[in-house]
Amino acid sequence: MGKDLKGKELGKGLSQRQDGYYIGRFTARDGTRNQKVFKKLQECRKWLAESQFEDEHSDIKQPQDMTIDSWFHFWLDIKSRAIRDSTLELYKSRYDIYIKPAIGDMIITKVKALHCQKIFNDMADEELKTKTMENVWLVLYAMFEYAVDNDMISKNPCTSVEWRIGKNSTKREALTIAEQKIILHDVANTVCEYPVKFALQTGLRVGEIIGLKWSDIDFEKRIMKVQRTMRFVSKSKGWVSGPPKTENGLREVPLTDQAIEILKEQKQLNSLLKVVPLEWNDIVFLRKNGLPGTTGVYDRSLYMICERRGMRQVSMHIMRHTFATRCIEAGMKPKTLQMIMGHSNITTTMDLYVHATLEEKENEIKKVSNTLNVKVI
Repeated sequence: MGKDLKGKELGKGLSQRQDGYYIGRFTARDGTRNQKVFKKLQECRKWLAESQFEDEHSDIKQPQDMTIDSWFHFWLDIKSRAIRDSTLELYKSRYDIYIKPAIGDMIITKVKALHCQKIFNDMADEELKTKTMENVWLVLYAMFEYAVDNDMISKNPCTSVEWRIGKNSTKREALTIAEQKIILHDVANTVCEYPVKFALQTGLRVGEIIGLKWSDIDFEKRIMKVQRTMRFVSKSKGWVSGPPKTENGLREVPLTDQAIEILKEQKQLNSLLKVVPLEWNDIVFLRKNGLPGTTGVYDRSLYMICERRGMRQVSMHIMRHTFATRCIEAGMKPKTLQMIMGHSNITTTMDLYVHATLEEKENEIKKVSNTLNVKVI
């Protein structure tokens, strides 16, 4: 264990010289001793970590000896510096579930298109959706493309792979007025009551609702600042918090009278909780155990309602669709809705989140029926 000039432990392989510069040292697998000098400790730590990781998981000089598993973790370590933690977790999950079991032990230079195609053929046999296959293909393609860019392999084996062979995704449509009334009635006194009601009044993503803090709310100005998204990662049993999905996700949302009332009722419920861990004291939507809710907990509560009522299955995300649809039905300008929803472009707002119900279509047709009725003389 090395020390700095003040005697503080810096960790294995790190030390500080008398002139103030930091030294990073490690011995590679082939016995080669590596050393580099840095002015800043942070830069020294980074070099040491990256060099040791590269030495442990790969051999750039001999790519024929590298396994897919080694290359994936090397690639992911590089990607981790540029992508969100939530995206990183998705990459890991897709790799561990679908890619690793099929080709994880293979040498990178031996992988052919047919090996990659089998991954998607197996997914099709399991009747998985095309969207899931696309997400897996994106990870697979990107990791191989990086290998091509670094002259590890001559071509990307995923280029000719056909992944569009899964089941079609179910269209996520907004709640009808009748369905919305049923949901609002049946969520009463459930764990998802106030989060559902609040989503239908604000259009927030479920992660934004989970991460919402009282310090984000200005009751006097009736404005809410959306500044973070939060989710529970079951694998690590920990919470991950970060900025919203896009830059436009950082936004201010005006609050309706009902939204204000929901927040006041939630605040009253929170005040009755016996124990609230200090780290969650500012979180708005807490459960009876004093902890934040999770997407899974909320969705399962909604699924039970739908099953009991004989309805189609809907999730928390459908509440966001429903908010957008109700806003358009009420005459809100699409551009305004885009800003409230936090979308990067208006196409996303209109194409993904606004679904005209049959009732709405019938009403609109009635409005233009006279114009359409052109009589022939």
